[in-house]
Amino acid sequence: MTYASNTMVSGGLMARIRAIRADLAERAAKHRLFAQTRNELSQLSDRDLADLGLSRADIADVAFQAAYNK
Repeated sequence: MTYASNTMVSGGLMARIRAIRADLAERAAKHRLFAQTRNELSQLSDRDLADLGLSRADIADVAFQAAYNK
């Protein structure tokens, strides 16, 4: 018995590549937001951070939450 199949490998492949590119772009944007938030908070004085209810030890956690909503 012989089976024939007609699949569009190139269309599926291109869709997969587009999805990977979109995922990479989203990850890069989140990382940029994390880095920007961390850098901006790091530039604040200890007194300004205390006014926000933060310490220097909290900066990375706050930046991570801001970027990744976790």
